Amino acid sequence: MKTYCISQLARLFDLSRSTLLYYDRIGLLIPSDRSEAGYRLYTQRDRDRLAQICTLRNIGVALADIKKMLSSNNAPSVKILKNRLWEIGQQITDLRSQQQSIIRLLKEMTSDVCGPVIDKQMWVKMLQAAGMDEPAMMKWHAEFEFRSPRAHHDFLLSLGISKIEVKDIQSRSRMLIDKCH
Repeated sequence: MKTYCISQLARLFDLSRSTLLYYDRIGLLIPSDRSEAGYRLYTQRDRDRLAQICTLRNIGVALADIKKMLSSNNAPSVKILKNRLWEIGQQITDLRSQQQSIIRLLKEMTSDVCGPVIDKQMWVKMLQAAGMDEPAMMKWHAEFEFRSPRAHHDFLLSLGISKIEVKDIQSRSRMLIDKCH
């Protein structure tokens, strides 16, 4: 059976040796064996566990949550991942809001165009240029709302539309969905 010493395993995942020592100390990745000299030895199973840990760390899951996920059934894992997804959605919304604020400030401070920013006005003009009238645009919104309400919500916010107007658009979209589906 192939085993890895701590430095080999660390190199495979581009981690520091101290990271693996820390994971051992907190019980997240305990080596399966020790050499006669007392060195940590990791098996393929340990390597696979570290791969899972790294994947979860890369998506921003906290170490305490990773430990829960790897030591339990799927119920806590699903909840943890849903919470992380919600957190990311909030961060994206916050970043889009910051982006819109910076764009407004730049437009106020300079006469330069700040790049091709798609806001509500530009989006409506593009839809109209594509031949869509108001009822067709509402049908488009209804379809988006039907397929992915959260993505629809986030998209509308990304256009700089106020939360009140977004709720109104989504409400009208749901009414149209109820009529059509």
